[in-house]
Amino acid sequence: MVGGGHCHRCEGRTVSELDVDLLIVGAGPTGLFAAYYAGFRDLSVALVDALPEAGGQVTAMYPEKMIYDVAGFPAVRGRELVTALVEQAARWNPTYLLGRQARTLTDVGARLHVGLADGTTVGAGAVLVTAGMGEFRPRPLPAGDGWLGRGMVHFVPELAVHTGQDVVVVGGGDSAFDWALALHPIAASVTLVHRRATFRAHPATVRQVRELGVPIVTDAEVLALNGNGELAEVVLRVRGGNEEVLPAQAVVAALGFTADLGPIESWGLGLHRRAVVVDTTMKTGREHVYAAGDVAAYPGKVKLIATGFGEAATAVNNIAVALDPDAHLFPGHSSDDG
Repeated sequence: MVGGGHCHRCEGRTVSELDVDLLIVGAGPTGLFAAYYAGFRDLSVALVDALPEAGGQVTAMYPEKMIYDVAGFPAVRGRELVTALVEQAARWNPTYLLGRQARTLTDVGARLHVGLADGTTVGAGAVLVTAGMGEFRPRPLPAGDGWLGRGMVHFVPELAVHTGQDVVVVGGGDSAFDWALALHPIAASVTLVHRRATFRAHPATVRQVRELGVPIVTDAEVLALNGNGELAEVVLRVRGGNEEVLPAQAVVAALGFTADLGPIESWGLGLHRRAVVVDTTMKTGREHVYAAGDVAAYPGKVKLIATGFGEAATAVNNIAVALDPDAHLFPGHSSDDG
């Protein structure tokens, strides 16, 4: 197989050319497990992701949330799952190209070349797309213009930052109620504000928040965030047109997000409803390009982290054979590898 790349961890460092057996586009849970499995198959591997940290949507959106449907973990916090996946892959020294968007895909002889936004070119024998939902952007809170990073956030990477604060959570979906539950034990106060009287969140989660006594203000619009340099209060227009002022040192604008595959959509992979169509080997419509995880589509697909892990193993084993026809599809059990 082709030797490893020029550096093993390239965050924040300039690299103009890199050559690996397998380039993984997307460093979420599926991509991280694929990196482990590629190393197990003796493939040199690099992961590229537009986000500055590994973990994808889990790291960016719910690092503190408990996940209950990953095999072998009765419950695991998002951040802890990502840490374990990075540690698992580290045995094979994958190269990380984080904070860099993959833009172009071209055929150069028998190799694929992927051009990144910073000018880096990665040569690979195969590409595995594990981009999840693609690049996601939070829906803005109009009244919060200018306050992002100054008291307003869309996600909560570290709960402890909000210890002792008055927090206003804006939104009516699962994320809003999840943040209210997570922040309630440590914040001085938590108030949930929603523009409607009904919620998109799971009824059981709504019930939990109500039972904790978290104030829920419905039929309310956020008019303004105020403060002298630092956030101090949130002004609401409530039912009947009256204004209400809430103390707040933090606002969590959990209004959902939009997502798209960005440049990947122009790679000729074969798309259906913003997902990449694959066959039973996880191969796309383009030679030596595969997909796994939430980005991959086929009849009967169920979008779970657990599903992505299995698809990653299937893809990597088939990639190993595609790169070396003498290789076996089934590599043996990892427990036999000393």
